[in-house]
Amino acid sequence: MVRAILYLTLFITSTLFSQNDEKTQVKAAVDTFFEGFHKGDTTLMKSVIADQILLQTTYRTKEGQDVLVTDKPEKLIDAIANRPADQKWDERLLDYHIQIDGNMANAWTPYEFWFNGEFSHCGVNSFQLFKDNGQWKIIYLMDTRRRSSCNN
Repeated sequence: MVRAILYLTLFITSTLFSQNDEKTQVKAAVDTFFEGFHKGDTTLMKSVIADQILLQTTYRTKEGQDVLVTDKPEKLIDAIANRPADQKWDERLLDYHIQIDGNMANAWTPYEFWFNGEFSHCGVNSFQLFKDNGQWKIIYLMDTRRRSSCNN
């Protein structure tokens, strides 16, 4: 009986550590994306982005209309690569909520966006990731954007 309890404890402990390790790897992929974003290093960004990534943004207009925009990945990469040197884009992630099931993960990251040191907007990023040959890759990124109801 003691041996069975010991094995059960080891199994549960190893499962929990494995899950935490996977969450750490997912968080690292998101952090790498933003490290590249902030540095203007598109090669670093591409290292954690799948070849076929879907990018979407949603927001509400001043008139109250809900808008969904789908962008080509090249548009984001070009914006980062060609950002003027006098512009500082600072997306501050406020938290990470990560869920994993097998080779699929979701990272929900509330954020604030600061442009040249001034608050611009806030929202949430929703990253969908796929574990491709042992490496977590971002396959889908959707974000919300708003200027009100932010805690800045």
